[in-house]
Amino acid sequence: MKLLEGKTALITGASKGIGRAVAMKYAEQGANVAFTYLSSVEKGEALTKELEAFGVKAKGYRSDASDFKAAEELINAVVADFGSLDILINNAGITRDNLLMRMSEEQWDEIMNINLKSCFNTVKASARTFMKQRSGSIINMSSVVGVKGNPGQTNYAASKAGIIGFTKSVALELGSRNIRCNAIAPGFIETEMTDALDEKTVQSWRDAIPLKRGGQPEDVADACVYLGSDMSSYVTGQVLQVDGGMLT
Repeated sequence: MKLLEGKTALITGASKGIGRAVAMKYAEQGANVAFTYLSSVEKGEALTKELEAFGVKAKGYRSDASDFKAAEELINAVVADFGSLDILINNAGITRDNLLMRMSEEQWDEIMNINLKSCFNTVKASARTFMKQRSGSIINMSSVVGVKGNPGQTNYAASKAGIIGFTKSVALELGSRNIRCNAIAPGFIETEMTDALDEKTVQSWRDAIPLKRGGQPEDVADACVYLGSDMSSYVTGQVLQVDGGMLT
């Protein structure tokens, strides 16, 4: 029996990196997958075909979750197209790193809108569906930076810490309706973004991690499978650090 058989999941920002790995792992575990992307239509269509190869229903939506009205329209479209929504994964996020003294207002606002406001938008829009069916699992992607902070990332750290506070509050508000809300805080995960970094720097980061390696997107995807499945039916309001022991 597949862990997510018959469930419908919506994953934001799934065209690459962690989001893509989550979408693939979910399809592999039997979930029907709706996902959003912002840029490449070709990438979106290619991912749809890869997901369908697992024998599940899949559909990509070109949508910006940081836009309140667009998020509402997205949730309505997913429920109409798939007939239900069981799992919401807020994965869309960006970085605009800069030292506080050099950070522009635009760099702050952009991060808050895309990383944090998008969570509010999609959770608010999907809450009615979850409440009606008296079930649902919400997974918000935070970061170890949101737990610990990081120089040069005041905007990103604040947005990811905000996600943790938001997650815990949603868990308290919606728990009586059997709706669960958890956050995942990935550590150093090796994706397309880290490929561009200097190998020596990357190796020094790996050496500082107790497990002595960077994480893979699939490590985060496995945690998403657990939190989306009935295996975690008594887990809510938690922050699961997938960081190789980095913050231990």
